[in-house]
Amino acid sequence: MSRYRWLLAMLMMVIAAPGGVALAQAVGAPRPWEMNLQPAFGPIKEQQIALHNLVLVIITVITLFVGGLLLWVMWRYHAKRNPEPTRTAHNTVLEIAWTVIPVLILVVIAIPSFRLVYYEDRTRDADLTVKVTGHQWYWQYTYPDKNNIDFTSYMVPDDQLKPGQLRMLEVDNELVVPVGKNIRVLQTSTDVIHSWFVPALGVQRYAIPGRTIETWFRADKAGTIYGECNQICGTNHSRMPIVVRAVPEQEFNAWLAEAKTKFSDAAPGTRQVAATEVRH
Repeated sequence: MSRYRWLLAMLMMVIAAPGGVALAQAVGAPRPWEMNLQPAFGPIKEQQIALHNLVLVIITVITLFVGGLLLWVMWRYHAKRNPEPTRTAHNTVLEIAWTVIPVLILVVIAIPSFRLVYYEDRTRDADLTVKVTGHQWYWQYTYPDKNNIDFTSYMVPDDQLKPGQLRMLEVDNELVVPVGKNIRVLQTSTDVIHSWFVPALGVQRYAIPGRTIETWFRADKAGTIYGECNQICGTNHSRMPIVVRAVPEQEFNAWLAEAKTKFSDAAPGTRQVAATEVRH
């Protein structure tokens, strides 16, 4: 009994630790002992969760059925109960059933799957376009239709984290977007393949050198949403976090006005110096 109490105490210490508290209070971030998908921040993630739940129900029913069938066969056709095995070699109804039923199940899964794939692909009515460029090892964000505002986004080192910030998830410059707007995302890379992955928004697209790949998202509520590069891209692959901050439109417009001055005044060569620091 003491062993279980010790395990419970250790679990509570982990959850109550400063890092654990920060994660528990974060919005759009992974949480300790999380068993489900991250809560949805937009329509794409909502549909992904709905598809996940549908498939989960289907495979659960199949697993229970097959497991029950195996147990029944083991009991019903045990050697003591059935000393003379059946010599049945063909059953037309059974063969049709085990062919048609799986096909119908796959059709039930395929229809919402294809709909979601096309839904995720792109948006026709984009309110804002953001270009995302992957580098080793940081992100670069550009707003083509907002005077080409351009800035880089690096991970905040451990020794510079403020109280309550998340280790290896915070960045110096967040991607700021307005709430309730369709955001077109154009992705590319300057060196190797990266992947822009924000779970709570349901967005994941490769950033490939020499190509521009399109996707989109919409944040339906204000908050901070975390993501990471999930394509192994080199030594500091684990140090390419993504932070998307969704704000009301009025606040976004105020940020735009500030960003035009802030990032236009960036000293030449700053990006290269920061990149060198990250490598070391």
